[in-house]
Amino acid sequence: MALWDRIKESASTMQTQLEAKKNDLRSGAFRDASMAMCALVSAADGSIDPSERQRVATLIATNDVLQNFPADDLQRRFNAYVDKLTADFAFGKVSVLQEIAKARKKPAEARAVIQIGIVIGGADGDFDKSEQAVVREACFALDLPPHEFDL
Repeated sequence: MALWDRIKESASTMQTQLEAKKNDLRSGAFRDASMAMCALVSAADGSIDPSERQRVATLIATNDVLQNFPADDLQRRFNAYVDKLTADFAFGKVSVLQEIAKARKKPAEARAVIQIGIVIGGADGDFDKSEQAVVREACFALDLPPHEFDL
């Protein structure tokens, strides 16, 4: 199986798993951690261009799991995290990973945050090394083994 097909299949599987848990994913910690994860994956290569920001904004607005929260609130949080990362990536990443770590108290939410990172990373068809690396770092912040997610 080609790498691209494996990425698509993995992202699709993660999305299906997320949808199955939708009703359990309603906390503020999950909301904030998932938006921090979206921003971190989007800016994984050190920058985020407007088309990438727009693609993630569309995914946020249309993702069934995130419908538990107002889209404009999610967008505002996502943009705030992106702004931190683009102002100073190294410093912003520390702050964003701390936000992601707040979801570790609930294992189902922690796993869902990682799954969202994989879905966002694979959305453009190329879950590249820098995106995989930040999702792996998020696994460590959430006390989850990266190999559980094939990272």
